[in-house]
Amino acid sequence: MLLGSFPGVASLQAQQYYGHPRNQFWRLVGEVFGVDLPAMGYPERLAALRARRVAVWDVITETEREGSLDSAIRNPFASDLGRLIQQLPALRTIGFNGGTALRFGLKQLGPLAARYRVLGLPSSSPAYTMPYDAKLRAWRELAGPLNDR
Repeated sequence: MLLGSFPGVASLQAQQYYGHPRNQFWRLVGEVFGVDLPAMGYPERLAALRARRVAVWDVITETEREGSLDSAIRNPFASDLGRLIQQLPALRTIGFNGGTALRFGLKQLGPLAARYRVLGLPSSSPAYTMPYDAKLRAWRELAGPLNDR
């Protein structure tokens, strides 16, 4: 399972996860699995993830925020992450896309987090200035766990 914080403006407008054209999520996940996700349409991207039994969701359901930066999140309402993962008995790994997702997610999971391999991943956001190759090295940690479910 890959969890983000809350969709940015472009994603909300497009009604797609990681809908901003400069967000590196689809490129990173595609490279982890050896699939050219950026070349696919959105429905095909989702199908490719489903075929690999990978879920994508956000740890925040509702918030007040101007713009797309996580630092601008105010009055967040948490997703019911604990309830969701209890319905997924095969779940072994949870990857959090960025520090905000990790902080909110771990708070929601509490002691349940110990049951899973939890990975804090560098944000795929273009606002997170880390060289792409460094991000990819970290994201490749998903390859084994997600391929070995």
